[in-house]
Amino acid sequence: MKIAWLFPGQGAQEVGMGKALAEVSAAARGAFARADAALDEPISRLCFEGPIEELTKTSNTQPAIVATSCAVAAALIEHLPDLDQPLYAAGHSLGEYSALVAAGALEIEEAVRLCRIRGSAMQEAVPAGEGAMAALIGLDQGVVLALCAEAAEGQVVAPANYNGPGQIVIAGHSGAVARAGALAVARGGKSIPLKVSAPFHCALMRPAAERLRPELDRAQLRSLAFPVIANVDATPNSDPERVRSLLLRQIDGTVQWMQTIERMAEDGVTHALEIGPGKVLAGLVKRITKQIKVLSVSDMAGIERVSAFLSEA
Repeated sequence: MKIAWLFPGQGAQEVGMGKALAEVSAAARGAFARADAALDEPISRLCFEGPIEELTKTSNTQPAIVATSCAVAAALIEHLPDLDQPLYAAGHSLGEYSALVAAGALEIEEAVRLCRIRGSAMQEAVPAGEGAMAALIGLDQGVVLALCAEAAEGQVVAPANYNGPGQIVIAGHSGAVARAGALAVARGGKSIPLKVSAPFHCALMRPAAERLRPELDRAQLRSLAFPVIANVDATPNSDPERVRSLLLRQIDGTVQWMQTIERMAEDGVTHALEIGPGKVLAGLVKRITKQIKVLSVSDMAGIERVSAFLSEA
């Protein structure tokens, strides 16, 4: 059996995440305490109590989700100390930071600090209302690339996330995204505008990448206990010296999630644990491949199901 660990990204947040787990797990409490200390504020309280308006601010959402995912991972190891290491880990966008903490490349303090800066930089890179994102449904990659080129008209619009077969998120200037959405509908697809605060993972995020560059340069990186498949190229990375460039390129690059899961399947992964809030990744994996079964783990009840799940043939 080959196992993967998956970590969620922005959009998985909910008030109360991690609260019940922290009440019963010393390891989870410790992870939240370390995150609080690193940020010099109680990000744990925001996770546990909200309000949702504060939790959904990108500068808060990003470190909050990473803190919660790391707390779940810590509780998982605490409860199952003999759990085999995964063949690979991967995170969806922001989740790559959680995956790197799990692999030992980043300390949780470094990860939440970077994600606080990353969230602020991405939020501030584009003035409110100038950018947009939309999910295009029912069209393949070649068609989406072509209609983005047609819709651009001198503006930015491009694939931001390859989430699964027939599900591609685009991002860019509001007008260009709207034009691309109309073209998608005309070609028999669907266009669903997303409620987001900025157009992530496109060229408009380059100012955010430049702001994060010196922070990544200063980050302390250590050896990886297992490879983390990077978002930007969907290939496993075990070299800590490459982590900085991969995380930098990720900010304005396309999230290759479908290709990431396909790589896992090609290399024989049969079971995956979605570690952190929500169940979004389990749904995406199911759309991509039938080979990989996913268990979503966000609380002690989920942790207690892990052994039985991994014993399935």
